[in-house]
Amino acid sequence: MATTYSGIYKVKDRNKYNGNPDNVIYRSMWEKYCFLWCDESEEIVKWSSEEVQIPYYYDIDKKYHRYFVDLKITFKNGKTILVEIKPKKQTTPPQGNNRSKRYISEAMTYVKNKNKWEAAEEYAKDRGWEFEIWTEIELEKYRILPKSSLKTPGKLKPLEPIKPFRKKSKKPYK
Repeated sequence: MATTYSGIYKVKDRNKYNGNPDNVIYRSMWEKYCFLWCDESEEIVKWSSEEVQIPYYYDIDKKYHRYFVDLKITFKNGKTILVEIKPKKQTTPPQGNNRSKRYISEAMTYVKNKNKWEAAEEYAKDRGWEFEIWTEIELEKYRILPKSSLKTPGKLKPLEPIKPFRKKSKKPYK
């Protein structure tokens, strides 16, 4: 069975979702787990995914673009945060051979992300909100990831026995 990393999330508490609850799309399993966490948390009064649109200036092409933040969460205490969900590796400048195609691509993505996050920081600050980037570190800290997805060194799944090899029949074709 293949794991699906994107799809439509079925909102459980439709009154809590701020936007169209029939069109909530997750683009990673981490996003899906965050949506479930928002849906089930009693501390959250409202949440939405990709409903907040922030204009940002991309330093590479010198043009304005639109950034749709992964999450907007409002808590019972009145605090509102905008959240971007990214692997830790994508939040730091690329390492390695700076002449390779991979390095150049990662560097351009990093610049784009930095431009987006600076715009989101300013957008949130203007509204009295906060902007946060959640990596696997925060997802584990907030216990958003299920235990089965956490790395457990030394616990490997046992191998299944190999099926015996069957020789093909040597019957002539008719």
